[in-house]
Amino acid sequence: MIELRPYQELGGAHHGWLDTRHHFSFAEYYDPERMHWGNLRVWNDDTIAAHSGFPRHPHRDMEIITYVRKGAITHKDSLGNSGRTEAGDVQVMSAGTGIAHSEMNEEDETTQIFQIWIMPNEKGLPPTWGTKPFPKGERSGSFFTLASGLPDDTEALPIRANARMVAATLKAGQTTEYHIAAGRKVYLVPASGQIEVNGVLATAGDGVAISDERLLQVSARQDSEIVLVDVA
Repeated sequence: MIELRPYQELGGAHHGWLDTRHHFSFAEYYDPERMHWGNLRVWNDDTIAAHSGFPRHPHRDMEIITYVRKGAITHKDSLGNSGRTEAGDVQVMSAGTGIAHSEMNEEDETTQIFQIWIMPNEKGLPPTWGTKPFPKGERSGSFFTLASGLPDDTEALPIRANARMVAATLKAGQTTEYHIAAGRKVYLVPASGQIEVNGVLATAGDGVAISDERLLQVSARQDSEIVLVDVA
């Protein structure tokens, strides 16, 4: 089953400094049919104005992945970690027993991010944070694993969840595949461009919720960047 969730129909809000769209119930947006997708709980599409951002706030028992689409985001947390994550790169925060952090756009341009929350396998673990650059050339033409809690994904940023996040950049006319293990679900969003997923057309920002499928054929109608989360 493949369900298209058009960008224009997502929940969201405008806060002046922040334009956000919610693929699942979040903050003031509530839809009982869109509470989660497997253990994927949040997928927010955030556009953050220059020299603004999210001031320090707490989290607990959640795996939080930030995928930077444009610009950069600067992270600081209560563990003393700090770092700047640029477009195409990923940071992961395992909130565990509790962590407070800020995520600021300190650039002179707008920053765009996907903020993805996944429910952890186990609660009450020590909090951690990490970031890693992933040159886009490594995922040109096929999916490349960026963050994962699956045992075979040893090169990815680790998360404490039965989940994997991958990304791909495709030139117009290119096609790639993604194999899905039995019983798992996939949520896919083109960060840019336009693609077909098993014949379903999706444009930048659209959500594609996938279940009971074993093979995805993803074809680019335009130059496209795609982010996919595979969950239990």
